Amino acid sequence: MNECLFCKIVRKEIPAALVYEDDHLLAFKDIFPQAPVHLLIIPKAHCENLGDQTPEIAAAAARIPQVAAKLAADHGVQSSGWRLLCNCGQDAGQVVFHLHFHLLGGKHLGGKLCQ
Repeated sequence: MNECLFCKIVRKEIPAALVYEDDHLLAFKDIFPQAPVHLLIIPKAHCENLGDQTPEIAAAAARIPQVAAKLAADHGVQSSGWRLLCNCGQDAGQVVFHLHFHLLGGKHLGGKLCQ
């Protein structure tokens, strides 16, 4: 997946505002934030979406909620509330086809995801 935007970020070919990195996961600030805190958490290995996971990617992705909770605390939204979501496929709003989760917080997000 040489042309995948997020794979290029993982390989440090494209700059990103990194906020977390370990051997299998990377998190960075969204360049078009929809909330005061809007981070993207991705597995480093390429995977299109939740339906495309290998066992290794699934093991890494299983840690994303734990990493998200740490990042929510680090960014001051742990107690006020935050949202973790994943869009799978074009109809769900997925734009970059590399598995990623959005961590959003820092304002009232409301109860609806769709209007």
